[in-house]
Amino acid sequence: MSYEPDAHAVQMKVLRHLLMNPQANFAALRRDADMQSDQFTFHLKKLLKVGYIYKENGAYRLTKTGKEYANRMDTAENVIEKQAKLSVVLVVERGDGTWLHQQRLKHPYYGYWGHPTGKVRWGETLLEAAARELIEETGLRADLRIVGFFHKLDYAESSGELLEDKLLCLVHGTNPRGELIIDPEGHHNEWLTYEQYNQKDKIFGSVAQSIELVHQPNQVILEHKYHYAPDDY
Repeated sequence: MSYEPDAHAVQMKVLRHLLMNPQANFAALRRDADMQSDQFTFHLKKLLKVGYIYKENGAYRLTKTGKEYANRMDTAENVIEKQAKLSVVLVVERGDGTWLHQQRLKHPYYGYWGHPTGKVRWGETLLEAAARELIEETGLRADLRIVGFFHKLDYAESSGELLEDKLLCLVHGTNPRGELIIDPEGHHNEWLTYEQYNQKDKIFGSVAQSIELVHQPNQVILEHKYHYAPDDY
């Protein structure tokens, strides 16, 4: 099921109870929720319908999906916690002083230049995700290795509001092969020197650090905060 940050408080109480117990009957769940039977039944049916719980031999239990969802709960506040997005960032060099750069032509950060990135899918290894994203977004293949991790936090300049929280796996690519797709949907790709990249109007500040990190002899972990104008997000 999809992430539902606004699930009803009663439903969150049910999920919390079942998270902490192997099973529970209707009376125990209703008592914990402190609600009349007819109203409580409505919320219980909603959880059954979305597939978070199931009923067997008069007792309710979490489904596999329900366990996954409820395990993201802050059990002190009974809310689902937001978590950092896990993505790969592809730092690919051609050997002639140029690096693969990509301009975003979709929101957020429309028009910004950086390295190709992509989300890690459920069940993928990091290198599998990197290879898939590289071929999908650029048409290229390359020799890939994991360099380390970069925790990138983006804030609004004026308000200080956290806009994005990403844990990026840095993947270094060498010996690129294939024909570069210049204009896939939502992006524009180019081989640029670092100096050419710096002449672009809107650039991600993390690119310089990424290029520096891929040449480190050991795996690295970096954490940094960046600030953007509200209109850029």
